[in-house]
Parts: sequence; structure tokens; C-alpha cells
Amino acid sequence: MCPRNDESAGKRRSTRTRKGSPWLKTALVTAAWAAVRVKGSYLQAQFPRLKARRAAKKAILAVAASMLTAIWHMLKNEVEYKDLGADHFARRDRSKAILRLVRRLNDLGCEVQITPQAA
Repeated sequence: MCPRNDESAGKRRSTRTRKGSPWLKTALVTAAWAAVRVKGSYLQAQFPRLKARRAAKKAILAVAASMLTAIWHMLKNEVEYKDLGADHFARRDRSKAILRLVRRLNDLGCEVQITPQAA
């Protein structure tokens, strides 16, 4: 399920996924398509971010790989799944998200004044 990381002198080569169990890959991709439709979940938030940079099928494969990683950690550490939430990426770096959104609004032709909200 993991993609290759074949890079030399800054040039990227093929990133096709390695050979593995076709049954497992099929099951994980099917589960990933269902998981990205669950409202308010980490995987639903992850999918559009990846899809914006890649195609939908590559993004869903990355979500399936994330699910496989989570499953491995759950089995290894004997813990239950804890969803990080749909706002995980916004919480991760709030100021970076603000600057990105302001830049996007400026690109669309809107002038934006930022004032911090009183607590």
C-alpha cells in the first residue's frame, strides 16, 4: 500500500504503489471511499486537501494508506481508534490557515483587514 519514494537529484520517478495483497488494497480503498463520506471526520478533512494537489484516485489511495497505518498502530498498541476530527488541520497551525485564507481572498479581489477577536 505504501508508495515508492524514488527521487534522485531533485527528479521524481514513478510513484506507483508497491506490490502487495490485491485483496487488502481493494478492501482498504472501498473502506476509504466510505470513510471520506463520514461528516466531521479526520479522513473526510484529509481527502479534499490531498485531492486538490493530486487526483481523486491518488488521494483516496493516500487515505487508505492512512487507514492502514492507523490500523497497524491500533493492533500494535492495543488501543481503540480515536478520530482527530475534521478541524485537525485548522487547529494544527491556525496562523498559517489565516494567512492562506487572506491570500486567497486577495487573489479573488477582496481587500481584507485582520483584527483579532476578543476572548
